[in-house]
Amino acid sequence: MNGAALVALIDRTLKLLAERTDELRDLDAAVGDGDLGITVGKGCEAVRARLHALEDPSPVQIVKAAAISAANANPSTMAALVGGGLLAGGKALGEANLFERADALTLARAVADNIATRGKSAVGDKTILDAMVPSVDALEASPVGAPDLAVLAAMIDAARGGVEATTSLQNQRGRAAWLGARSAGHPDPGATAYVRFLEALATAWTAPDNQSTGE
Repeated sequence: MNGAALVALIDRTLKLLAERTDELRDLDAAVGDGDLGITVGKGCEAVRARLHALEDPSPVQIVKAAAISAANANPSTMAALVGGGLLAGGKALGEANLFERADALTLARAVADNIATRGKSAVGDKTILDAMVPSVDALEASPVGAPDLAVLAAMIDAARGGVEATTSLQNQRGRAAWLGARSAGHPDPGATAYVRFLEALATAWTAPDNQSTGE
């Protein structure tokens, strides 16, 4: 996938993700301050606008531009973590003009590792990592030559499983951790937002203009 195709795919994905802001606001309100919907909505808007302004960008330029836009769109912890994670992911990518599945794995693993380090969290702490890490593991385990949509489906299943497995637990990090036992029984908002991102990506991938690229 070249830079133009990647920008188009991200644009469609973030447009769809922005439609879930009310759901994410309500989930976050149950265990926090309810600002996740705003963070996601403003982040999607800022990234889409910045990417549209790029001229013939490479994949690494796209990722770095998205990182800066996401981080600056809203002064929230999630925005900072996502922005920082994407910056780390951009550094891990090479300067190739094409974005392949191996690049997606490199990017995703670097983002997850950076979020874990900066957020001082791990799988099982009931954070975004509980959805992200299993999905990245599914990506890494995907057979060579497997259809992209089949790989995405496996990633979505793994991410959903991570959310479901931790819903009954107490949050160990972030504002939700302040609730203690009261956070148990609520799905983690950040992890759910990541699942919604993957779902939006799968839907965007099936768009006619994306299928015409042959990617």
